[in-house]
Amino acid sequence: MYPEHPAHLPAERAVTVHQPQPLSPYDPGPSVALDPYGERQAVVWVPDAYGRMVPMPKHLAPAPILPPEPRDLTPLPLLDPVAQRFMGAGLGGGALAAGLGYGVGEIVSAAAGISGGALVWIAVIVLALRTPARAISGGKGSTVNIRKAVIKRNHFHD
Repeated sequence: MYPEHPAHLPAERAVTVHQPQPLSPYDPGPSVALDPYGERQAVVWVPDAYGRMVPMPKHLAPAPILPPEPRDLTPLPLLDPVAQRFMGAGLGGGALAAGLGYGVGEIVSAAAGISGGALVWIAVIVLALRTPARAISGGKGSTVNIRKAVIKRNHFHD
């Protein structure tokens, strides 16, 4: 079906086969004396990543988890005491400023609203406060009468 091209034909050349060197048998080296039973490290069982218990030498095992210290479970205040002080100072200062502003506004509006009639009443009150006490009590009280008589005679050389 397709024409065969010489580029697609398998290369005709000699194939070399690799002959590996023969392996020498494993030499374990000098024999090591085994630890006696009494000198073995203690083995502990610890959970692995999958939850299975696996043996591990005790000196390689992770440190045991210490129980946490008991927590203080006394109820805390709803607001921090420092925040309560700041809030109280803010509310008190705001109330003070509002009261001063209201009072000054009332004084200014009252001063602006003084009319002629109010000034007359103020004058009456001032005069009532300055009148002597005997005029208010009907004349009763210790009274000293001083008479001064001035007699004047005219002489025209008679």
